[in-house]
Amino acid sequence: MSEWYSIEVFDGAMSAARWADAHGDPLLESALLTGAKDWSWHHHSWGVVLELEFADARTWEAWRAQPSVQAALDAVPDPVSGLIVYRGRGGTSGSPTPRRPRPLLGSGAAALPLPWEWEDEARWSLPSPAKPWGLPLPGGPALARPLLRSRPTLS
Repeated sequence: MSEWYSIEVFDGAMSAARWADAHGDPLLESALLTGAKDWSWHHHSWGVVLELEFADARTWEAWRAQPSVQAALDAVPDPVSGLIVYRGRGGTSGSPTPRRPRPLLGSGAAALPLPWEWEDEARWSLPSPAKPWGLPLPGGPALARPLLRSRPTLS
């Protein structure tokens, strides 16, 4: 089975498209003579991508070891961070094998029983007016009455 390899060249002191114009033909010629099966150029706003298909990793390494290829890769516009060489198709292309479907996010979810028993349904009704929001007030019922009476009234 053949393998794809990608060379991404980013813009730098000059545009990567100019680099591709200057070094593209010698790179492709040497790749085809070494045993490349297919190739394609992709021009982007940030640079260029050269994708090459070789029969196996051995022929790719033989092509990469050629002095003309090394010289072309050394001449990229941004020598510090303007070159990425990796196995696979370049950019946002799909993977060579389709992805397996992932499980649903809610798979295996089930309602769990409550940790307590409902004793009296009437106790769990709407809150009474003496206890706002149905919560017990701090300090017990003795402090609840003065707090409720001291509330300012809106007129």
